[in-house]
Amino acid sequence: MRTTQFPHDETVLDVLIVGAGISGIGMAYWLRKKCPGKQFAILEARQTLGGTWSLFRYPGIRSDSDMFTFGYRFKPWQNPQSLSDGSSILSYLKETADENGLDKHIRFGHKLLAANWSAATRTWTLRVQHPGGVEELQCRFLCMCSGYYNYDEAYRPHFAGEETFKGQLVIPQFWPEDLDYRGKRVVVVGSGATAVTLVPTLAEQGAGHVTMLQRSPTYIMTMPNRNALFVNLKKVLPERWAYRFTRWMNLSLSMIMFALSRQFPRQTKKLIMKGAARQLPPGFPVEQHFSPSYNPWDQRLCVVPDGDLFTSISSGKASVVTDEISHFTESGIRLKSGDELPADIIVLATGLQLRLMGGVSISVNGKPVQTKDVMIYKGMMVSDVPNLVYAFGYTNASWTLKVDLTANYTCKLLNYMDRHGYDVVIPAKQNVMSEEPFLNLNSGYIQRAGNVLPKQGAKRPWRVYQSYLVDMFATRFGRIADGVLQFQRKSA
Repeated sequence: MRTTQFPHDETVLDVLIVGAGISGIGMAYWLRKKCPGKQFAILEARQTLGGTWSLFRYPGIRSDSDMFTFGYRFKPWQNPQSLSDGSSILSYLKETADENGLDKHIRFGHKLLAANWSAATRTWTLRVQHPGGVEELQCRFLCMCSGYYNYDEAYRPHFAGEETFKGQLVIPQFWPEDLDYRGKRVVVVGSGATAVTLVPTLAEQGAGHVTMLQRSPTYIMTMPNRNALFVNLKKVLPERWAYRFTRWMNLSLSMIMFALSRQFPRQTKKLIMKGAARQLPPGFPVEQHFSPSYNPWDQRLCVVPDGDLFTSISSGKASVVTDEISHFTESGIRLKSGDELPADIIVLATGLQLRLMGGVSISVNGKPVQTKDVMIYKGMMVSDVPNLVYAFGYTNASWTLKVDLTANYTCKLLNYMDRHGYDVVIPAKQNVMSEEPFLNLNSGYIQRAGNVLPKQGAKRPWRVYQSYLVDMFATRFGRIADGVLQFQRKSA
């Protein structure tokens, strides 16, 4: 193997960022702004930046979070559209990278296979695969910004009789560019964010009829897709201030909604049910199709722009069926109730396959690190693993809110280490603390990943609060030297 050379002929990079999606681009921006002396690079396994937003191509792909909180706080989202389409988000990311010279630091087609920390060299040694082969490079600090799901494989349960179905089976994550669904009967299996996006889009774009087949209901709320507050504020304020005000207003409303949902689940459920009923025809069985058995925010809520899903159902272009699959037939799906859903195309929107750290093999002094055995410090650092940050966003709010705090804390930590002459930091696990699951949702994709998810502790700094305000104060104003982080000075 030979060592890859990066900008400024640095053999050992100060920081290496893995992933050029929304997390990696945000991390790079703050690193360049707040740690201008650090030499860094971004490894991206694919040939383009954007992560999710360049990978997913299914019809209607859009954000399921409000763009005024999903966008970066340093770059105003200029479109009044709250739930924006994937191509607009991708353009926003590319523009951010280009404006700040971040694209020059990206190494496309470079996939990180393994990373080993060496106490002897006080660096990470990385095995990287690219079109020219497998090479090694080194860095002092590693930032994993590769998201939390498998880009190569979706969750794909097998159903009895699939091989007999004479139509097309489609997985949204790998949507065929030439798929013609015009005039055809489409069944979308699932009720999560992907399904509720696909159903109204396919219905409006010419499908004969679209059926959303769900095993159990999901909470679905409507959001106006044109932010009137932002539009009006731009008339009297500079765009940056209009964006900031709108961002904080939307953030405050989402935090209040989450708090009320947890404190008053029955009342919140009734409110959501009434909202759905108002947008559906009289007599529609709302309780059967839109009343989950769990409380709001036990799983992530789905948000639909301007109630487009309800509009499609009301118009007759789409329908929803709540039942379980018995088996596939030549012409569709046989349900356990005995009914059959005829289909020309079946879309399996059955969920994500969770994969932490981008599937990279992490080790310390040659000893593998098992993610299920570690605890997460401040929602971003791994117990007993030196010089490593993992950007992981919120489950109850916009992903970017947390990774923005993570990036800023990383810069604060690096600058602190430079001022005090440290080159190694390790979050020392406190074994006396009780352990709890890392994520507080019971969604299927989280339950399936129970054997790989890390743990959180019962109290700070090991507690994952899922609260922007709590995390903001902890990361911006909290002390770096808190007795948990263990520092080592540079060798003489």
